[in-house]
Amino acid sequence: MKPLGPTPPIAKSHFTSTSEAQTEDLARALAEALEPGTIVALVGNLGAGKTRLVRAVCEALGVDRHEVASPTFVLVHEYEGRLSVYHFDTYRLGQPSDFLRLGADEYLNSDGVCLIEWANRVEELLPADHLRIEIVSTGATTRDFAFSAKGPKSARVLKQLAASRAC
Repeated sequence: MKPLGPTPPIAKSHFTSTSEAQTEDLARALAEALEPGTIVALVGNLGAGKTRLVRAVCEALGVDRHEVASPTFVLVHEYEGRLSVYHFDTYRLGQPSDFLRLGADEYLNSDGVCLIEWANRVEELLPADHLRIEIVSTGATTRDFAFSAKGPKSARVLKQLAASRAC
């Protein structure tokens, strides 16, 4: 895979969650909108809620939520649900090229959904078409979600999500 560099968004949306229940509703709506081969780049500080969002998306896709854990030390987990889910955590990678050594090419070019925590650390290695979600913690249970679709597939996902959530 060749580094493609940052891609300007072709669609943007925003959602504010005032509770964990609203965040889980958002995750369910996102799961419904996901298409095979969608790449979701999750960005946010420690404790922003990246893994919580992933857990709720996976559960909505039919994965037992108790199986979903942060892959901080394993780096990637694979889950089977309505769609295959590949859950990455790139926080501990020494350099972006380590992401490729994980076999990321295979995952990123599959029919599964890739959910990548700390994606800003490897964003230049992601395919041009991906959905970036920036999560900002604004309180104990409140979060701001900024969505940026970087290509036609992610724009379709975001359009469906926005229609269902009024983002």
